[in-house]
Amino acid sequence: MTTTSASTAEQPMDDDSRRLAELGYKQELRRKWSGFSNFAISFSIISILAGCFTTFGQAWNNGGPVAVAWGWPLISLFILIIGFSLAELVSAYPTAGGIYWWAAKMGRPAHGWFTGWFNLIGLVAVTASVDYGCATFLNLTLSALFDGWAGTLRQAFLLFVIILALHCVINIFGHRIIDVLQNVSVWWHVAGAAAVVAILVFVPDRHQSFQFVFTERFNNSGFGDGGTGGWTFWFYVLPLGFLLTQYTITGFDACAHVSEETRGASQAAARGLWQSIFYSAVGGWILLLAFLFAATDVDAINDAGGFSGAIFQTALTPFFYKAVIIISTIGQFFCGMSCVTSMSRMTYAFSRDRAVPGWRLWSSVDRNGTPVKAIIAASVAGLVLTLPALYESKAGVPVAFYAVVSVAVIGLYLAFLIPIALRLRMGDRFEPGPWTLGSKSKLFGWIAVVEIAIISIYFILPIVPAGVPGNADFSWSAVNYAPIAVGGMLLLVGVWWFASARKWFTGPRRTIDPTPDADPLAVGPPDPPPRSG
Repeated sequence: MTTTSASTAEQPMDDDSRRLAELGYKQELRRKWSGFSNFAISFSIISILAGCFTTFGQAWNNGGPVAVAWGWPLISLFILIIGFSLAELVSAYPTAGGIYWWAAKMGRPAHGWFTGWFNLIGLVAVTASVDYGCATFLNLTLSALFDGWAGTLRQAFLLFVIILALHCVINIFGHRIIDVLQNVSVWWHVAGAAAVVAILVFVPDRHQSFQFVFTERFNNSGFGDGGTGGWTFWFYVLPLGFLLTQYTITGFDACAHVSEETRGASQAAARGLWQSIFYSAVGGWILLLAFLFAATDVDAINDAGGFSGAIFQTALTPFFYKAVIIISTIGQFFCGMSCVTSMSRMTYAFSRDRAVPGWRLWSSVDRNGTPVKAIIAASVAGLVLTLPALYESKAGVPVAFYAVVSVAVIGLYLAFLIPIALRLRMGDRFEPGPWTLGSKSKLFGWIAVVEIAIISIYFILPIVPAGVPGNADFSWSAVNYAPIAVGGMLLLVGVWWFASARKWFTGPRRTIDPTPDADPLAVGPPDPPPRSG
């Protein structure tokens, strides 16, 4: 493989390439994505056909219908505010490194170091969780279509490995059509979600009442003796149910990670970021309300651990049940494909600045401008992170899956928190891009920081009583290993930073000489472009 830096250097420098040069980078990735394609990748990663289906049980068990009907729009509003804050940053600094680049240049190299690692582990986890969720639904689909398919946990994991490998292949060899597939994914999500809502409205013989959908409370968590009132329910159980929304509407930083491949990135990436959140929030709420109105067999859904598939199986005919899970499975497949794209770009960008062991390998691109080795390495990391899912929890809920989901949420949102906080610290010294919040920047920034701090605490807490150390029914298979994964990674990169990296990691490294109009935040010594491994 050979790097494309020489060929791209010969191309005329347009406004996007000029701005990238001002920030210190040579145009190496192919800039052929439209603004719609940029929006499409985040919309696909958010994927209401993925998160709404796979993590519905978390909200059903921890709060019930109120956690969905009211929790979704409430948390969506906070996430939109976070998105607005990030959109202002991507408009100012449209680089593939995105979040960690912003942190390093608005703060110190240490800020960029920790932000980058939080972002990377979050992207690896979200990719793993999406592909495992897709495998779960494909497992369900095959069980419904073929009598000989048992749908076991081991079969689900095998499907997960196959799906992850297919997404690697598509991202490596589909460089000519990957942006087109992102566009197709948007329309599949729009049409697919509309079809599912229509099926759930017109096919069931009966529906739940408005009172059930908007006021009914459940506590199947095992905490608080199953009570749906009091402090335990409102301040512990119910917030755990908000993981449904916080996980589903994430990964929108993909707009930043593909900004070096997007035309008119300073405007297009900013719009794509907040619009992907807004439209997903509206579409997801409509979809979830359709779930709740169709959830007439409450006992069956409870017996299935709140799994959304139980709603479709009990409310629909076999034909429409299969149709719904097939629509969702295909949507989840598109989502996983987009996740691998975003994850690999972050791996490439962070390696380009020499922060990842083996950086020469992961920062190389092939003749098509594709970071092949970064795609493979990050996907293998996602596979390793998901290995605990091979062990079935005695708690009756997929604790390992929810743990990976929590890792994704905590990693990504902590990565968002650092640059937003640094932007607040800069105040008027921050030079906004074409898309800016203006006077609302400070208010939105503080709201974002507080919300992220709160959810990061909640999602490292035990999900079920059996996961609480010292509990009589304690089982390691029921432990939420999110704090172990995130804390372990933080400890590792922290020790690495103080023992070694702080001596040589200087933040983003230039791959091009400064231009006369170079951004003062980006000025630094030029470095030779990384060679292909």
